[in-house]
Amino acid sequence: MLFFWRVRVLDRAWETRTSTTSEFSGWCLHPRSTPKVETMKTYTATPADIDKKWILIDAEGVVLGRLASIIAMRLRGKHKVSFTPHMDMGDNVIVINAGKVQLTGRKRTQKTYYRHSGYPGGIKSVTADKVLDGAHPERVLEKAVQRMLPGNRLSRKVMTNLRIYAGAEHPHEAQEPAVLDVKTLNPKNTRSA
Repeated sequence: MLFFWRVRVLDRAWETRTSTTSEFSGWCLHPRSTPKVETMKTYTATPADIDKKWILIDAEGVVLGRLASIIAMRLRGKHKVSFTPHMDMGDNVIVINAGKVQLTGRKRTQKTYYRHSGYPGGIKSVTADKVLDGAHPERVLEKAVQRMLPGNRLSRKVMTNLRIYAGAEHPHEAQEPAVLDVKTLNPKNTRSA
């Protein structure tokens, strides 16, 4: 019994061309040895290959979810060609004016954050409005970024590369961060108050 296989053959010795296109070589008998196939090597970065930069983002007037997804991508390092999933490849991100971030629709009054003390009946809730008007408005953005990352050890390490400040000042001038203007990336990234 003969078996016929539809294969893309790179070895000219096995080629039985039935058409003029070079896409497929047509029908051929199954060879006793496999024809040559080009293989690609998967790139894996080493700690010496990692180049971390410092990025400054102004969150004033930017939509919370859109900003959080951009920050999560930068922290993870997915914007780089040399992205390796198991390495901390991302940049150090500084966010200022986190207290002036915008929420669309009625999320400012309706979005609820829950926490639990661990005791029966110990659930606590607070709306986004109260958090943004409270003592630590940067926690809204911090939670949004944290929840866009996987829940593993690498993500907990990556979150240490994020610095969020509610005001316009930050103590990282010595690192000379490059400014990333999120507002100009997409017109949907901004909302007025």
